[in-house]
Amino acid sequence: MSKKKVVIALGGNALEEKGKPSTAENQLQVVKRTAEKLAAISAAGYEIAIVHGNGPQVGRILLASETAHNVTPRMPFDVCGAMSQGYIGYHIQQAMKAALTRVGRGDIPVVSLVTQVVVDPEDPAFQNPSKPIGMFYTEEEAWKLERENGYIMQEDAGRGWRRVVPSPRPQEIVEFETLKRLWDSTIVILCGGGGVPVVRHADGILEGVPAVIDKDLAAGLVARSIGADQLMILTEVEQVAIHYRQPHQQDLDSMTVEEAEAYMAAGEFAPGSMLPKVQAAVEFVRSKPGRQAVITSLDRAREALEGKAGTRIFQEEGV
Repeated sequence: MSKKKVVIALGGNALEEKGKPSTAENQLQVVKRTAEKLAAISAAGYEIAIVHGNGPQVGRILLASETAHNVTPRMPFDVCGAMSQGYIGYHIQQAMKAALTRVGRGDIPVVSLVTQVVVDPEDPAFQNPSKPIGMFYTEEEAWKLERENGYIMQEDAGRGWRRVVPSPRPQEIVEFETLKRLWDSTIVILCGGGGVPVVRHADGILEGVPAVIDKDLAAGLVARSIGADQLMILTEVEQVAIHYRQPHQQDLDSMTVEEAEAYMAAGEFAPGSMLPKVQAAVEFVRSKPGRQAVITSLDRAREALEGKAGTRIFQEEGV
């Protein structure tokens, strides 16, 4: 019997702990605990690939680059994204290897893959940059950055001014053939931070662009492309909820894709938070009969794969 293929998207809480300094050392300690959960899933017979976020990490890399610009040249944002894939991937693969060894599966190779993801240069997101990145600036500093560097700056909820970049939808994983060759033998960590956004020119040449791809949508693309059986999106809450943080909040054990689409249309899920997770789940489930997605917390991940926790998203038969 073949192993079930599962693509796992890690939320920020799988990499960092709230309230603690955002240091590489603290991140590694959190990642070690995360790896224990993922190694148990692998040891249970699932074939897994791992996608992760990079929001705080790429922000710190960008901050270091901006702060030191009088000493070293500023790094382009796509380069900062690639750098974050490298150091987060290094932590995950190191921790995963140790965790797999402890459960008697140290023979499974683990590798992190710096991943480029093609986006459409005509994506409407490029006309409406909305994803804040990096540090806060005064209005005077923001105007200076716009003049000198061509950044687009926006005021952020009274806290200051920040650079904003587009958030286009992922279209194609450039390194997909590499993933295919590694899948049956290796745990692959890929599409960190949603992947490095690139556009493909008419001559086939790729060029990085300053943008952010949602990591859950990227994980859904990975899952659809590789023919996964299940997409699992891990976040801070055990279940998806409607009427979230209201007196009549309702946690959901399951949703059909039709119910999920109705909830999205009604504005039940916050953009930049639960909304892209549900979008990714629906797109994956719709892509082929029999596929399921689950959204849950890291602590309940193993149980969620067995249908005992989380929110399951599925397609009703005959629909």
